Amino acid sequence: MNSKLKDKYTDQLFEAILTLETVDECYSFFEDLGTIAEIKAFAQRFAVASMLTEKKTYREIHEQTGASEATISRVNRALNYGADGYKLALERLNKRSKE
Repeated sequence: MNSKLKDKYTDQLFEAILTLETVDECYSFFEDLGTIAEIKAFAQRFAVASMLTEKKTYREIHEQTGASEATISRVNRALNYGADGYKLALERLNKRSKE
């Protein structure tokens, strides 16, 4: 965990997110929390992470998501050297979809 990120306000934000129970509740919360562009950027990065784990090429990912090579590279770096947050979330989503 990145110590530069962790503080009481970030803890409170993440605790609030964990209280949300439906996708609609998430839409409401995140619409109030951030701009459409910020939310779309997070969604795009998560889609890129998913496609990278599926071994899609940078070109395929760019064509499907519009993500820049820099964004794809940044997400790839996070997948390979990051805190494993993408991997954990993707594994849980894949497990959930198989149930």
